[in-house]
Amino acid sequence: MNRFYTITELTREFGISTRTLRYYEDEGLIQPERRGRTRLYRSADRHLIQEILRGRRVGLSIAEIREIIQVYKDPPGEAGQLRLLMRKVEEKREELRQKRKDIDDTLTELDNIEDSCLARLAEIGVRS
Repeated sequence: MNRFYTITELTREFGISTRTLRYYEDEGLIQPERRGRTRLYRSADRHLIQEILRGRRVGLSIAEIREIIQVYKDPPGEAGQLRLLMRKVEEKREELRQKRKDIDDTLTELDNIEDSCLARLAEIGVRS
């Protein structure tokens, strides 16, 4: 039996707005069935929404998510999709490592500035 979900059911389940779902539809990421003005989402659409949200949480762009979805639909299929996804995961991981390094460097610099300020205050006889 084919299970359909309404836009209201999915927005409640995933904690997103109807605007978000319509945006994913406009971007071609999901294609719900239409019955008049009503959108009906299949289990496959629900799964795609779940994966889109997961991709967004880890920092993938809509274009990257679209690319991953498209690779699944075309040859080489799932194997190609998984290889692409692994490459994207490593790219995001490296971006985060770089951001972590940048943050650590900035914190070190802030500590140095604070130490310099405290030293200068002590030199001029002002308590901190």
